[in-house]
Order: sequence, then C-alpha cells, then structure tokens
Amino acid sequence: MSILAALNRAYERLLEEDAVPPFGYSIQQIGFLISLDDDGIPAGPPIDLREEEGKKKTARPISVPQPAKRTSGIAPTFLWDKTSYVLGVTAGAGKRLTQEHEAFKTFHEQALADTQDPGLRAFLQFLRRWQPADFDRLGWPEEMKDQNVIFAVEQERLSGSYIHDRPAAQALLAQLLADKKGDEAVCLISGEKAPVARLHPPVKGVWGAQSSGASLVSFNLDAFASYGHEQGENAPVSERTASAYTAALNKFLERGSRNRMQIGDASTVFWADGSETLLAEAIFSTLIGEQPARGESVDEQSEAKKVGDILEAIRDGRPLIDVAPELSAGVRFYVLGLAPNAARLSIRFWLEDDFGHLVRNFQRFLSDLEILPLSERDTGAPFWRYLLETATLGKRENIPPRLAGDWMRAILTGTHYPLTLMSTILMRLRADKQVSALRVAMLKAVLVRNFRMTKEAPVALDPENRNKGYLLGRLFAVYEQIQYAALGRNLNTTVKDKFYGSASTQPRKVFPILSSGSAPHLAKVGKQAPGYRTTLERGIGEIMNLMSPGNDPFPSHLSSEEQALFALGYYHQRNEFFKSKTSKTQETEEIAQ
Repeated sequence: MSILAALNRAYERLLEEDAVPPFGYSIQQIGFLISLDDDGIPAGPPIDLREEEGKKKTARPISVPQPAKRTSGIAPTFLWDKTSYVLGVTAGAGKRLTQEHEAFKTFHEQALADTQDPGLRAFLQFLRRWQPADFDRLGWPEEMKDQNVIFAVEQERLSGSYIHDRPAAQALLAQLLADKKGDEAVCLISGEKAPVARLHPPVKGVWGAQSSGASLVSFNLDAFASYGHEQGENAPVSERTASAYTAALNKFLERGSRNRMQIGDASTVFWADGSETLLAEAIFSTLIGEQPARGESVDEQSEAKKVGDILEAIRDGRPLIDVAPELSAGVRFYVLGLAPNAARLSIRFWLEDDFGHLVRNFQRFLSDLEILPLSERDTGAPFWRYLLETATLGKRENIPPRLAGDWMRAILTGTHYPLTLMSTILMRLRADKQVSALRVAMLKAVLVRNFRMTKEAPVALDPENRNKGYLLGRLFAVYEQIQYAALGRNLNTTVKDKFYGSASTQPRKVFPILSSGSAPHLAKVGKQAPGYRTTLERGIGEIMNLMSPGNDPFPSHLSSEEQALFALGYYHQRNEFFKSKTSKTQETEEIAQ
C-alpha cells in the first residue's frame, strides 16, 4: 500500500473516532475569540484562547474551515483568519493590509448575502460596522495582532459552539467547496472520479520545517510538469483524499501525539491498522522510545500493565504469538520518517509490515545488541539513547542525518545495518575515547549481522578468543589497569586518553611503547601489592600466548572490523577488572561481618 493510501485509510478510522475534522475543515492554531451580540456588536473584549506553556502562551488547536492556500496572492479564509484580514490590523509593516481586509469583507459579503442564519448575519453586521481604528479605540490587546481569530455568538459561547460550527455555516462551506471544483480525473488513491486538488494542504509539525507547514506532494516548476499539466494535475489526487491524508498526518504529528517520535532529523510517525491498533501503537512506541507514564485511572493503569507485560516478554525473546496472539497476525503496521527539505518534505523511510514480523525483527536487533556486563541505566535503553552515542558532544542536532533513518529501516526489516553506523562509532571512539556499553553494543551488532562474527564478537569476556583485534583490545585494558594500580585513578592523562586512537588503528606504533612504559608501573605495584603484580603480569602473558605464534603480535594496522573487536575486547577486559575488584570488596565485607 502506498503512503497516501495508508494515510487515507488511517483518516477513515480517525474520523470514526472523532479524532480528525471532516472534509473541508482542519486543525489550526487559534489565538483569540470575538464574541458577538445578535446585532454584531462585540459583547466584550476579545477572549484569549492561548494556553500557558512555561513563560509563553501558545495558540489553541481548534477545528476550523480549511484555510486558503496562500503563496504570494491575497486569499481570505471562510469565517476566520489572522487579524490583518479580519480586523485590518497588524504588528508589522502591513504593506497589503488594506487590500487584505477589504478582500475578507468582500468575500463574506458575497458568501453570506442570502443567509438567514442569526449567527452568520451577526458576523456580517460586525464586518460592515468594523473600522481598523476601532481596535485602538476599544483598547484591544496588542498581543492579539497577527493571531488567528474566530467568532461566536455570546449566548452560545459558553457551550463551546463557534459561528463556523453552525449548520448553516457548514452548508455554506460545502457549497463554496463545490463551486471551487476544478477538472475531474480518476484519483490515484481512491480510484474514484472526482475534482483534483491542484494544491495539497500543508503538513505541519515536522521538526525543522517551516512553521506554516510544508508540502508532501507539490509541482511548482515547469520541469516537474508533464504533457502540459499544471500542479496537482500531474499526479491526480482528489481534493477529498488530499484533505484526508493531510489531516491524518497532521494528527499524528501534532504536539504530544503518541504516534510520533524524533529519530535523528526525521520526524517519525507510526500507526496500526487492525483490531488492536492502540495496543500495537503503545508497544511500538515503548520499544523505540521511552516507557510511557502510567495513568491515574484504573483503566489506564491496567492498560499500562498489559503493555509492560508484553514488552517484558518481547525483550525476553518470547514469540509474540504466545503472549499476544491478537497482535501476531492481522495487525498491519506503518512507519513513516519525514525530514524538512526547503518548502517540501523528504521521506527518510517508509515501512509497512505485519506487526508480528516487526516485533520478530526487533527481537533479533535486541539479540544483536546483547552485551555483558550492562549497567541498570543502560538496560533497555531507548533508541534515541543509542543515536546520541553517534553524535558529536552527544547532541541530538549532531546525529548524522541519514544514519538514523537507515538504521531504523534495517532494524525493522531485518536487513544489514548501515556500515556508516560502524564508521561513525569508531570515529567517535577515536575522538573522545568514551568506550561506553551502548557504543560497544552497536559495534557488536554490526559485526554479528553484517560480518557474521558470532564467535569473534562474544556477549561476555571470552578468554579463548584468538581474534587479534579482540586480543589487542584486552591487552590495552591490562596496560591501562597497570597504570591505575600504580598511580591511582585521579590522573590528568591516562593511557586511554593518550593512546586509544592510535592503538586501535596502528598497534605496531603504540604497544611497544606501552610495554616499556608499564615496567616502572609494575615495579611500583610490586612494592605495594606483590600478588596483584603477579596477576597483572599473568594477564599479559595469557593474552600474548593466544597471539599467533611466530608472527608479529602487533600488526601495522587494523581493519574496521578489527577496530570494532578491539573496542569489544577492551570493554570486556576493563569490566572484568571492575568485576574482580567488586567481588574482592564484597568478600572482604563478608569476612568482616
């Protein structure tokens, strides 16, 4: 199923749930409400609809008639608009202010000329009486300027009913839409012959895109046209379908949506189609993102527990059919990643599959990542935590743009991971020398899946592993431990800080230096703890004995795979020292008790 077809199908479900507005309407950010008496005179000062959000106020999302598509021309919107159109006032220069306000008045004089609805007549009388100078005369707030404004009849305002919601207004809007119908063609999505949308509604909420929205489908240059067709006629999508897929996408992208997450620079939305859509979406959201907070009601707590139980089973590797048979088959799942590209949107990735298959692929991904030891903080780390390990300074904006989408696609489809993941992690290790569990886990995952190094890349320390990259990483950790044992851990510059990058790439240049440099450190350790010196020297000997006999144990360079194994061997050996130290401390405490 295509992206637009899947979104159009999602819209039908959301419409049944009253989660999206009907055709002809859209969710827009509304700042103020003007309440009118029956004669069109304002019943009082404008009502601020904005909501407190920290130190600033944000406009409230409200379903209103679909706004006019503006490029450079003047185009008023039915029964609402920004203050330059509605009231003839703006905070800016307002070079076209008079024309915009007059266009708004003329448009509604024509549209409402024959109406007998009291609310619409009150609105029309307001426009006939209003003068832009009334804004200052009435003392209306400056912060209202350039906000979107809607209207209500005072008697109906308290019930939350607006003028654009009145049945007469809805009927007039339907008539206006019918009058604007252009050429008809067979819609590529619905298969029905209907008026074609020349311009598609904007998609809002994509991180980094224009706040006014960006287009997913557009043709704005002659080079994109075919056979003399203009704009949307080049790929005919009906006005109703264009409105539907955009409404569904905007719903998924809105702030606070449970159907969106940020994966690198891609604003990612996901949704399910089937009998258990909400449960499938909740599980996927928690697998990729953070664990959602439990609600206060009994139903919400029960649902959170159900999701938690299924997640625990998934992470334990149990088949989904055993724990949630209703999800293993019959639930179709969709994942769409969007990134900004000037005034348009680019598709980073698009995935469609059975939910049960996606879960199996994700379980394989968890198996690839498995590494020991792993701290409690890193256990079950969300996807974005792994992505931050690829970024300079650990900042989200520094995540390589294509890497996040390529990696997510590989995870959910079960294909090879992008090799840029390995090269990026290795580069970060050489730059900041932070050999963290998450970075090493990612390197191991690439080795296991892409290079089938299941034996060479073990989950935990493998004392019998003879891979030279893994052995050199272990040996480097021993030399680091010798320095710590002799000088303590409060050092300005450690062996890792000074030599990790070159040791992991050109070991022949570094390891002879480390070997000679460790001699005085071992001598100092021998004076303080002779037994521990013996342990450290035995560790060096055991690793060197595993090296290929008769060959130079320190090659001139290591390949990318060997560099990844170097990090893995270093991580395992270093944590083995921590483990030994912890075990010894616990044993001492038990004897003392």
